[in-house]
Amino acid sequence: MKAALVIMAAGLGSRYGGNKQVDGVGPQGEMLMEYSIYDAVRAGFTKVVFIIKPDMRELMDRLWGDRTLITKTGEPLEVCYAMQDFTSIPDYYTIPAGRTKPFGTAHAVLCARPYLSEPFCVINADDYYGVDAYRAMYEELQRLPRQGRATMVGYLLKNTVSANGTVSRGVCRVEDGWLRGIHETLKIQLFPDGSIADVAEGQHRELAPDTVVSMNFWGFMPSIFQELEAYFDHFLRCEAGDNIKAECLLPGMVGDLLEQGRLEVSVLHSADRWFGMTYHEDRQAVAAELQKLHAGGVYPPTLRA
Repeated sequence: MKAALVIMAAGLGSRYGGNKQVDGVGPQGEMLMEYSIYDAVRAGFTKVVFIIKPDMRELMDRLWGDRTLITKTGEPLEVCYAMQDFTSIPDYYTIPAGRTKPFGTAHAVLCARPYLSEPFCVINADDYYGVDAYRAMYEELQRLPRQGRATMVGYLLKNTVSANGTVSRGVCRVEDGWLRGIHETLKIQLFPDGSIADVAEGQHRELAPDTVVSMNFWGFMPSIFQELEAYFDHFLRCEAGDNIKAECLLPGMVGDLLEQGRLEVSVLHSADRWFGMTYHEDRQAVAAELQKLHAGGVYPPTLRA
């Protein structure tokens, strides 16, 4: 069965200090999203949709224009580019002066709608999710009904924090393998004693290290676009205003649909460890982890053969 991998690569990477989505951190200069594509293809995915800023298109053409990956069906991997920019914003909303950043992950996926008619999963470009996660996601996508169900891969909070600064995570409430609630927590800090806390707005709310969090590894059927469009419309009309940093986020949409009883979300667990680059200081550790995976035979000497 066909399934698509949707890679959100349009974020500005402000905390990282550069365009981390295309930073060559692998042993042969591989980007993190190259590992995602490699793992997704060997799991059974047949298409990749890059969500990018328009000024990234030339770069992406240089990186992928002459490359062909063969899927498990024996056919070339289908590659599409979706632009996340302001041209998709309805006329009734006026873009605030000075706004340059995109409108968040929910808007990003909505921009990919013209390219998706099959089950699909959504990931961040700057995260490493692990081989097992894509296998579990592909298998679950085959089981999802067309309406009312989605899935996600959950990770343990203690494995997703950074020693170099605060991170944002979708903190999940999970019961019997089902997502019961999700709260986008924007300022989670790891302290020297190993404790973890939400420190937004001057508070200090401790979080259990084994708390399940979302790393934006979602699985959806195409029917989600109707809900996504309505959620983004409400965001623009009622929440965005003239805030140049307001974002419409996937965890918020999922959380709302859960509360309204309009969506059920199964939670998958991966045997692999997540790692990613929030800050530039994270780069060295990520490069070392990737080197170990190549040396251990998880990946060939280069992904660009």
